[in-house]
Amino acid sequence: MAESRLRNTGANLVYTELKRQILDLELKPGTRIFEPAMAAALQVSRTPLREAIRRLISESLLEQQPTGGVLVPLLDEKAVSELYDVRAALESLMAREACAKATTEHIEKLRGILDRNAAMVGFADEAMRHGVTLHATIADIAGNSWALRFHEQIASHVERYRYFTNNSPERREEALADHRALVEALAAKDPERAAKIAFDHVIGARDETLRVIADKGLDVE
Repeated sequence: MAESRLRNTGANLVYTELKRQILDLELKPGTRIFEPAMAAALQVSRTPLREAIRRLISESLLEQQPTGGVLVPLLDEKAVSELYDVRAALESLMAREACAKATTEHIEKLRGILDRNAAMVGFADEAMRHGVTLHATIADIAGNSWALRFHEQIASHVERYRYFTNNSPERREEALADHRALVEALAAKDPERAAKIAFDHVIGARDETLRVIADKGLDVE
């Protein structure tokens, strides 16, 4: 039992580090994962490495090849665009529904998140964390169980692309302005405005993601 817990802890640590390297583009799209070299680099045995790799494959952050190899998936522009289009529709729906349900306490909570976001807008990781919290809170307020379920599934895939939109200080400021406008629309009980702001916000993230991918010359399908 103790050995199993240690193995699971090791796999979690390896998973966290590999995921970080993928999201930060230290492991670039198209990079092959060679188990012996990776295990040596991370100073772990191949058992926790394999467990971490299986988990990352299940999250589409790694890809199993028909030949048996594993690589970081190439960036598919069509898939990126489609993913953000679906997310935009969901965020718009949830913003509209949240308008009818948001209480004074909800608005105060959202404004508190905005204040923390503003205080940390100069720091990419912290700004992203508060932005994610804001969207998740609006989803909870909307209370649409199916939309929430799909939103959670999509969020795990969108995570791969947050690097492209979050590293620019200008983009972080734009996102904060969008978040402020969205919360004020919710406070004003204006569902049409809230839905449009939420939709346009995600489409802006989509366009920025595709622009950065093109500018960096990353491998795409």
